[in-house]
Amino acid sequence: MLGGVACAGMSSPTLDQILRSPKVVLHDHLDGGLRPSTIIDLAAETGYDRLPTTDPDELRPWFVSAADSGSLERYLETFAHTVGVMQTPDALARVAAECAVDLATDGVVYAEVRFAPELHVTGGLSLDEVVQAVLAGFRAGEAEAASAGHQIRVGTLLTAMRHAARSLEIAELSIRYRDEGVVGFDIAGAEAGYPPTRHLDAFEYLHRENAHFTIHAGEGFGLPSIWQAIQWCGADRLGHGVRIIDDIGVTEDGTVQLGRLAAYVRDKRIPLEMCPTSNIQTGAAISIGEHPIGLLRQLYFRVTVNTDNRLMSDTSMSNEFAQLVTAFGYTLDDLQWFTVNAMKSAFIPFDARLALINDVIKPRYAELRAEAAFAAAGAAAAGSGAALKP
Repeated sequence: MLGGVACAGMSSPTLDQILRSPKVVLHDHLDGGLRPSTIIDLAAETGYDRLPTTDPDELRPWFVSAADSGSLERYLETFAHTVGVMQTPDALARVAAECAVDLATDGVVYAEVRFAPELHVTGGLSLDEVVQAVLAGFRAGEAEAASAGHQIRVGTLLTAMRHAARSLEIAELSIRYRDEGVVGFDIAGAEAGYPPTRHLDAFEYLHRENAHFTIHAGEGFGLPSIWQAIQWCGADRLGHGVRIIDDIGVTEDGTVQLGRLAAYVRDKRIPLEMCPTSNIQTGAAISIGEHPIGLLRQLYFRVTVNTDNRLMSDTSMSNEFAQLVTAFGYTLDDLQWFTVNAMKSAFIPFDARLALINDVIKPRYAELRAEAAFAAAGAAAAGSGAALKP
């Protein structure tokens, strides 16, 4: 079987090995990853009084429960509270710094974190001030993580809301800051009724500026969303893209037939930013074990694994990997494959991507494999010795 199943002689990694493995995340929302204690602190500081509870032990499960509705629209409603406390420079910088630290502590060596500047101006900030505060926070978080022995590089994606009309303005903002840490552009929000073609002027502008962008597509809506994102808008990557499975047929004897769109996505190596836990919460997938990522891995699509919203999904990159290991029997080789896929698909220069792959990701996975082989050999030797005893 192609990928997805542990090969003979190769066992699935332990949770400790998963935690220590180098990871890359391309789809992580800044306003979806706050620490509950930070939300409560910032609400008190900024006068935000609409939180459902100010007990951090109760707030985290509230977010998860509210997001776990099977509806993308209901899922998105939870962001009113996180965005509500992110309306000052200090709040934005704190959230960004903690984001970098939390990702680095989980073993993430490269992250692209996205946020929508237009959602953070109700307190009087300009779009530029919002971006400057977040970028400063990421740099501070990188430094704090490094001082604790965790190296991470964070790139920023600026997101425009697909139901609004500021996408060209946000695209121009992303170009203005692309030499200061902004690596790309995105559109997000409810897909149904808000096709990506509504924002063609923004995408055409980005093409002229030789800029990178991804588009949320194939999560809350089907194949037309993916088709428009690629063929009309020219997206470099697909945010989620989980509904590409609708263009793949599997017969009872296991024969797989790719439709023309699915074949195009695979053959062009268009990266899929898949977020398994989030996809279950929004109804895009039934369960981890039935998530399309299993088949897409077997078919060698350019699949990447991501967190989406760490608070709402109560998840981390380690948790996403651990669930996939349990569901599909993945080995360290599979986790490295997902990680290298993501690093290849990042929006930073090729030489920087290559350096992280060759100098960080592959050597660390080699160490983990050697460690696992040594432990297996020791266990085998111990078992053999025990068997020889009278």
